Amino acid sequence: MADEKKTLEDLKEITADAGAPAATTETQDSEVPVSIEGEAIEYVQKLDAHGRAYATGKRKDAIARVWIKPGKGVITVNGREEAVYFARPTLRMVIGQAFEVAGRVGQYDVFATVSGGGLSGQAGAVRHGISKALTHFEPELRSAIKAAGFLTRDARVVERKKYGKAKARRSFQFSKR
Repeated sequence: MADEKKTLEDLKEITADAGAPAATTETQDSEVPVSIEGEAIEYVQKLDAHGRAYATGKRKDAIARVWIKPGKGVITVNGREEAVYFARPTLRMVIGQAFEVAGRVGQYDVFATVSGGGLSGQAGAVRHGISKALTHFEPELRSAIKAAGFLTRDARVVERKKYGKAKARRSFQFSKR
């Protein structure tokens, strides 16, 4: 046995003789086939009973629940118009970025409920939710929206205050005397 040389061809013969099935991974309940070739994942449309796509968007401490459906482009946030809730034009621009990248400006009505955080975080959360909901409604838009970076949750959050410090890193004023 020690003088036998094992090669890849010997291994091929052994697996062919055993009649090995396709590569599988064992899980707790059953066997799941593993794709050997690089098959692309196919995304499907996800709609609720009312024909709307739903997604949750997050940014800083803000969480937005977003529903979109085909319409005239009306955006409602917490029961108020977009222009009333987000008074600053930059925040309204942030919300509309996903539609601009997808080329769907004015084609969907958006209903969002937002809680937590400030206005900037809430606008980012609504944009994240709109982007995810768009990909649920039209899966073929996913590559364009993902390339713009709107599907990635921005993980940056406020650093916590430390003991013995005025803020997260700011020390108290030093006095020599």
